[in-house]
Amino acid sequence: MITIKNKYRLNYIFNLIFKENFKKKLSFNWKNFSLRHEIINKIIEKKNFKTYLEIGCYKDDNFKRINIDYKVGVDPVSGGTIRLKSDDFFRKNKENFDIIFVDGLHHYHQVKKDIENSVKILNKGGVVLVHDCLPSRIRDQMVPRSHENWNGDVWKSIVELRTKKNFDVYTCMADEGIGIVLNRDNKNILKINCNNFKKLKFKDYYYNFSEFMNIINEDELFKIV
Repeated sequence: MITIKNKYRLNYIFNLIFKENFKKKLSFNWKNFSLRHEIINKIIEKKNFKTYLEIGCYKDDNFKRINIDYKVGVDPVSGGTIRLKSDDFFRKNKENFDIIFVDGLHHYHQVKKDIENSVKILNKGGVVLVHDCLPSRIRDQMVPRSHENWNGDVWKSIVELRTKKNFDVYTCMADEGIGIVLNRDNKNILKINCNNFKKLKFKDYYYNFSEFMNIINEDELFKIV
């Protein structure tokens, strides 16, 4: 029987051989920044939000710390209040929310779907937040998953959304990178020659992450939401 650790090791070798081998890494000292639940709770307080949705609630590490009148958590395995995959939830859901936190399957295509589905049920003036947008090294963003500390290729979905006119998208320097998606005209459209965002390389991200991700700090975040 293959252990999780051995599976990650095999995936790592597969990714290096068949996808990309890039050794440089970024240095993000996340201990110096706010945690995701702290960011979320500050936004809730500032905007007087009443309803919260979380996609991906593994063990309720974040969900249990959110202070709001009404909250719904969706996860197919553990945590939250609804045991469904996100696609199934969005297909059945009839509620709207003030703030939505996307932290489900960290695969580009799925994250993109989760964000787009979230925007559809967002109340006017609401906010969609996305976790794990700033991987530090190639192993942290490999798909298939190759490491315990895994961001996946969430960042590619943020890059693509930044090219759209109808999404205003930022990434806050906090807790592995928190994406902010606002349902309004894009104030800083990213111009990039790319027809398939799935094929972007970590090397592209490494050299362009500040421009790609539209990086802001926490103070700037609370000015734009």
